[in-house]
Amino acid sequence: MPVQYKSLGVGASHHFTRSHASLFDVSHMVQHFIRGPGANAFLEKITPAGIKTLGHRSSTLSTLLWPGTGGIVDDTIITRLGPEMFYVVTNAGCREKDLAYLTEQKALFEKNGGEKVDWKVLDGVGLVALQGPLSAEILQSLVAWPSDKPEITKLLEDSIVKKLYFGRAQFVKIKLLNGELSDDLLVSRGGYTGEDGFEISIPAHNVVAVTQALLQSAGPGRLQLAGLGARDSLRLEAGMCLYGHDLNDSTTPVEAGLSWIIGADRKKEGGFHGADTILAQLVPASKGGAGVKERRVGFIVDGAPAREGSEIVDSDGKHIGAITSGCPSPTLKKNIAMGYIKSGFHKAGTDVEVIVRGKKRKAKVAKMPFVASKYFKAPDGETEAKKFSEEELKIIKDYERNQEESYFENVTK
Repeated sequence: MPVQYKSLGVGASHHFTRSHASLFDVSHMVQHFIRGPGANAFLEKITPAGIKTLGHRSSTLSTLLWPGTGGIVDDTIITRLGPEMFYVVTNAGCREKDLAYLTEQKALFEKNGGEKVDWKVLDGVGLVALQGPLSAEILQSLVAWPSDKPEITKLLEDSIVKKLYFGRAQFVKIKLLNGELSDDLLVSRGGYTGEDGFEISIPAHNVVAVTQALLQSAGPGRLQLAGLGARDSLRLEAGMCLYGHDLNDSTTPVEAGLSWIIGADRKKEGGFHGADTILAQLVPASKGGAGVKERRVGFIVDGAPAREGSEIVDSDGKHIGAITSGCPSPTLKKNIAMGYIKSGFHKAGTDVEVIVRGKKRKAKVAKMPFVASKYFKAPDGETEAKKFSEEELKIIKDYERNQEESYFENVTK
């Protein structure tokens, strides 16, 4: 994915995503399948996620963790596709490190008595992110239903896209430009922009055709390709971390402001890498815990934008932190940043100074996200898109099980 495409500059692409929709080619991300009788326990060993409570076709943000220190190996999205089947996405920049880590951790897990884990990297499988307020409309117009299974169409047509809520996933086929149907695509509602949208995993032989169908059916007035420049400014406005900048091997989830990714049951039971360190950090030193010495926060910076590495100082000029990401916000017309700051200075509204190009600039600690997120979330209390009878549920579950097995076989050929 380039920094920008010729059709729109970075700023224009950023605004187009917020007002219409953009398509990001994120096929460089690493996609994995982890399945087998040991899959649940293995993921609970290497991440702090509440795997036991993760619902069918539901996703969660998590982190791979180093043993002992609880440092973040990489951030990841985990989606349950079946009782013993998970779809996992990790960062391209950490590919070699992650593959070595997973190879080693899988071997240790099985050597120490863990049940068998089948892990496959989905090389060649495409991944695109359809993001923006028109995303659902664009995708909905292309969804095709199995003509040979009218009972499935009747039961599911309202639950796909229209009621596919944030953090949920589903398999769909879409109509291609040549009149044929795509293979099953794994569609997850979410993304990296703070806007409503979808991440779509596509079997290798369908990648170009699916991308062309999305772009040409929507037309350039509604959907444009977007590059890394807009992706970075959008994710920063949304307060989202970028590994290698805002997260690294020595940072724990608590320090990174990601305590919420630790499952409620995991906080009680532990059992994941670095649990002793991480759980102690959840309790402030004033209450007998370890607490943290610094934490990730947001900033609004006066004058010139503060870039990665800019030093944060207090009113006496003493070092209290550093910026890890920063840029001018196209939406807010202000300079925004995130970074790590000494505990005690981390509360929103705290005045600090940031040294930019040798000059002190006034800055204020700010809450994140900087721009309110627009995720399509389920109404309070609604856990399913639709309530079904036992007979209907059986039809759906049988159909979904066949989808999962078929998709797995297709993308791992």
